[in-house]
Amino acid sequence: MNLLDMPWQAWLTVVVVFLSLGLLTFTKKPADLILLGGLTILLFAGVLSPADALSGFSNEGLITIAVLFAVVGGLRETGAMDYLVQYFLGRPTTVVRAQTRLMSVMIFISAFMNNTPLVALFIPAVKDWVKKLHKISVSKLMIPVSYAAILGGTCSLIGTSTNLVVNGLLISETDHPGLALFDIAWVGVPCALAGLLYVVLSSKWLLPDRLPPMDQLQDPREYTVEMIVEPGSAIVSKSIEQAGLRNLPGLYLMEIDRNGDLLAAVSPSETLKANDRLVFAGIVESVVDLQRIRGLKSATEQVFKLDSPRRQRCLIEAVVSDSCPVVGMTIKEGRFRTQYNAVVIAVARNGERIHKKIGDITLRAGDTLLLETSPNFVNQRLNSRDFFLMRQIKDSAPRQHEKAWIAWTIFIGMVVAAATEKVSMLHAGLAAAGLMIFTRCLSTHQARKTIELQVLLVVAASLGIGRALQNSGAAEALSRSLLFMSGENPWTVLAVFYGVTLLLTEVITNNAAAAMMFPIGLSLSKALAVSFMPFVFAIMMAASAGFATPIGYQTNLMVYGPGGYRFSDFVKIGVPLDILIWIISVLVIPLVWPF
Repeated sequence: MNLLDMPWQAWLTVVVVFLSLGLLTFTKKPADLILLGGLTILLFAGVLSPADALSGFSNEGLITIAVLFAVVGGLRETGAMDYLVQYFLGRPTTVVRAQTRLMSVMIFISAFMNNTPLVALFIPAVKDWVKKLHKISVSKLMIPVSYAAILGGTCSLIGTSTNLVVNGLLISETDHPGLALFDIAWVGVPCALAGLLYVVLSSKWLLPDRLPPMDQLQDPREYTVEMIVEPGSAIVSKSIEQAGLRNLPGLYLMEIDRNGDLLAAVSPSETLKANDRLVFAGIVESVVDLQRIRGLKSATEQVFKLDSPRRQRCLIEAVVSDSCPVVGMTIKEGRFRTQYNAVVIAVARNGERIHKKIGDITLRAGDTLLLETSPNFVNQRLNSRDFFLMRQIKDSAPRQHEKAWIAWTIFIGMVVAAATEKVSMLHAGLAAAGLMIFTRCLSTHQARKTIELQVLLVVAASLGIGRALQNSGAAEALSRSLLFMSGENPWTVLAVFYGVTLLLTEVITNNAAAAMMFPIGLSLSKALAVSFMPFVFAIMMAASAGFATPIGYQTNLMVYGPGGYRFSDFVKIGVPLDILIWIISVLVIPLVWPF
């Protein structure tokens, strides 16, 4: 079928696709709204049956992504992510160094595990990491996270599901016994190195620099908070700077109380000792981050005497009213924990720095308290005259560091099981999510909250539109028409074939593009009387290396929201990278696997 012979259903599908791409590029409308709108048009026009339109919502890949959100939630809630940031990413001082270190780690790991769970794992880790770096925007790092995972996935057979799909087609449709684990590395490694170099050198101009609003300017409250260095922890005998306590945004280490001796104007090179009491001043978000640092614990022992388990608690801000019975008393004298079943973690007083231990602070009307307590505290005290302006701090549940090893064991077990193909990625993910909840690394409520509905809706709608391109014949007609113009030179045909596969990858899913182009590549090799292997590796590279649109690859979709990107951001940096990988692949593939 060529373009002139396409039925009206195919033409309508093409119009909807390009209209959707235009709206995503030139408007700020939500991606899920635009793509669901396009899917709805195709459904009502009869291009898609209800079953086909909704097929994306039952797709194994979509369910796998949803399950992996919960698995990563378990890693986050146990503080297991802290190890990743501390030992692998470090504290680079420039964007170039941060991108180089981050992408190098991602490329290496993604060669040995599926890139979807890897990106799901790194998104929250990078968001937390950025808070500790000096004026580096998260928008400079999220696209490199996705691109590095994609590039690393092209370095081995198990790096991405697309490679496994193509290998399966190769075995079932030809007499070939199948590819070895690192056959694709001959082209994947040069592309990965070139891609890393390109992103690092070009991101200054091609990636947006969207710094989030400075919390310091939005929230003038400065809390005083005490923490104790836990004996035997990893930060003992480290300097303030080595322990990561030097450049926390919005936080200032005022003094150290060491066995009654006060160390003021603390030097970054000061060595921490067990049971040091550290007194900080900072904004509420920084205090929350401080609570998550492994090796530090709250200076007040009262947190261990509350009725509710720590994993079920959160942090709440509450302003003391003039009718509160503890006004004029110290927190210790007022028996705050006994009276309210809440522990005061920090106190803010009109920007004034309070140089006292938490328990010795005399409360005044108007003081803002940061409390560790049950989430029900706000509802229980809603009509109380003791406090007003109460609010729960988002994502402030204490980390369960003692269960970090359990979470890592579950995650690594999931990766190994999927990599060895003992079970599918979906089965491994479902088992891992269930174990996270069973071992209480993650509560059922937290598991539900980890799921990002917008990402899932975008993926599901994209799969539905991809089905319309296939069912209507539009994809095949576009592919054959472009290939018709390439002539009979095998190298030229391979270049055009790669380009068509890449184009389809950018507008439909990678696996769908690979499955659709495989029979076309097979017929082309027979018509040219050449080896089919160059076309196999062209499909594997082109269907995996889609950088120019957020809908072209699911990891691009996953970083779209967290990075605060627009559709055009991917186009600016992704199109040149598409072309770069295209050129390298077409040059290298025939040299390794001759026609």
